[in-house]
Amino acid sequence: MLAHRMGRDMAQLEDKVAIVTGAGRGIGRAIARLFAEEGAKVAAVSRTRATLDETVREIRSAGGTAVAITADLTSKDAVDAAVKATIDAFGTVHVLVNNAHDRNGQQSPFLETMEAGFQQQFATGLFPTVHFMQACYPYLKANRGKVINFASGAGVLGAASFTPYAASKEAIRAVSRVAAREWGADRINVNIICPTSMTDALEESIRDPAILEIVSRTPLGIPGSPYAEVAPVALFLATDACNYITGHSFHVDGGNLMDAGR
Repeated sequence: MLAHRMGRDMAQLEDKVAIVTGAGRGIGRAIARLFAEEGAKVAAVSRTRATLDETVREIRSAGGTAVAITADLTSKDAVDAAVKATIDAFGTVHVLVNNAHDRNGQQSPFLETMEAGFQQQFATGLFPTVHFMQACYPYLKANRGKVINFASGAGVLGAASFTPYAASKEAIRAVSRVAAREWGADRINVNIICPTSMTDALEESIRDPAILEIVSRTPLGIPGSPYAEVAPVALFLATDACNYITGHSFHVDGGNLMDAGR
């Protein structure tokens, strides 16, 4: 299917350059593949070379264009270097997808939460998001660019036992809204996706009662697919169809947050 659609006319991201973080697996890989399918040149960023190389191999074998950029995103210098590598390869940036977030140690009841838990979640989620946005800003401004950041229903709902993770994800939503307001004059769109998707990470943690309870009450029955449900929403937010939408959270979650259109 990927190879078939690569060859069709009117690709939605033709000649666009997209950075996708966390592209080694799950949602990030799905977005990288779909963006390449739709004509984008993709800078696939991850800290794990083996999975990243597999993403790029899949894209190239289907006729797409991608480069693999390994980086420890807890380092601002590494983020700056990843953006520079993208510019060296493709010349500019049109779309930035901040999906990477180390979910290890994400669970902690409020009374047991230590400062180290917040530091870890902010260092792997919020700060890389901010640093990539700042580093890409000149290129996004020049191209009427699109930023797609990833948050979580765990933050919106205040999910029990997810204190540091929820805090980091809500901080990402907050800075996204601020940037959307400040960068509106530059015609840069900044939006957020809060997914419930059967990624490798969710599959690994589905045995946890707290996570299983969240998934089990999904009105549409099961978590969505990174490829079938989440990546197409990211594609919409990356295209000109999204030119008049900014600062919004899109809850791609099977109906879990029906009352959270805010």
